[in-house]
Amino acid sequence: MAVKDPTAVERANLLNMAKLSIKGLIESALSFGRTLDSDYPPLQQFFVVMEHCLKHGLKVRKSFLSYNKTIWGPLELVEKLYPEAEEIAASVRDLPGLKTPLGRARAWLRLALMQKKMADYLRCLIIQRDLLSEFYEYHALMMEEEGAVIVGLLVGLNVIDANLCVKGEDLDSQVGVIDFSMYLKNDDDIGSKERNVQISAILDQKNYVEELNRQLNSTVSSLHARVDSLEKSNTKLIEELAIAKNNIIKLQEENHQLRSENALILMKTQHHLEATKVDVEAELQTYKHSRQGLDEMYNEARRQLREESQLRQDIENELMVQVSMKHEIELAMKLLEKDIHEKQDTLIGLRQQLDEVKAINMEMYQKLQVSEDAMKEKNEIIGRLEDKTNQITATMKQLEQSSSLSFTQS
Repeated sequence: MAVKDPTAVERANLLNMAKLSIKGLIESALSFGRTLDSDYPPLQQFFVVMEHCLKHGLKVRKSFLSYNKTIWGPLELVEKLYPEAEEIAASVRDLPGLKTPLGRARAWLRLALMQKKMADYLRCLIIQRDLLSEFYEYHALMMEEEGAVIVGLLVGLNVIDANLCVKGEDLDSQVGVIDFSMYLKNDDDIGSKERNVQISAILDQKNYVEELNRQLNSTVSSLHARVDSLEKSNTKLIEELAIAKNNIIKLQEENHQLRSENALILMKTQHHLEATKVDVEAELQTYKHSRQGLDEMYNEARRQLREESQLRQDIENELMVQVSMKHEIELAMKLLEKDIHEKQDTLIGLRQQLDEVKAINMEMYQKLQVSEDAMKEKNEIIGRLEDKTNQITATMKQLEQSSSLSFTQS
């Protein structure tokens, strides 16, 4: 046979004990009257079993003086995950007789049972496995499927009512020992199957009624919230309606005032139009009388315009001739400048040759004198050409000034 994991066996044993404890507590509560107090043995055994289930796989934490291993740490975490658990945690902390974390955990379990919220609180706790891993080992009952099964079984405890006095009970020094004799079956239990069936039927009916009641309560709460929102919106709409009515009254008064002002403006406009009409008729007669003189002035101006246009055309033609002459003169000047540059280059070359042969040949000196006389004559020709060019330039400037004066007069 294969060797079973001891931790798995422990979890299975605790799950079976939880099943037996919860079932026995519900059956005895239904037969007893379903209102239990702290001295009821099945209820005491239920808390002992729950304490063992919550302690399974709990990590040992070092404190300042000793090692600490308590279930108050994970239970205290519930108030951060479930807002409705803040009240029960605050009540446990305010209890004067509790001195140890284990006593606070036991008081927390009893208050959660009285509130019928134990299953809801522990369900939100086992969902957060990443947070539970700070308190439990990976093989702990609260970290495995057995924890979810036990939380599901705790829902059945909502059919019973518990009236527990937590304040006067010594929860710090209690020793939690499971009494297995309460759950061992005998021959007399075989004959109680019919009673168990009846109890199960009553329990199912109770669960159905409570679930239906819970749904109705939630529906009533939503309806109350909706009514409140509708009342608020209705109040807001009434205020907006009153404001709108006041605005309508103000707009009606402004409309009446604007109508009266509009009628007054219309009357003034009509009087003004009549006066303007008389003035326009008078101006029209004046315009008709002056139209004939204006036509004569227009014809005279048109004749002068034709004459000025003809004169302008003549001047433009003359200007085009002068411009063409200017282009020709500029071309001639460019040719002269080119010739002058060429002659200057030739002169430079001759002077160089003259310097080279001056000491050798006197005849070349005489030729140089002749060449210099020729250059003087050419310079005189160039001077005369420059004078002629200046005269042509002055003539063109006079023509341009006369042309611009003609344009200005036109």
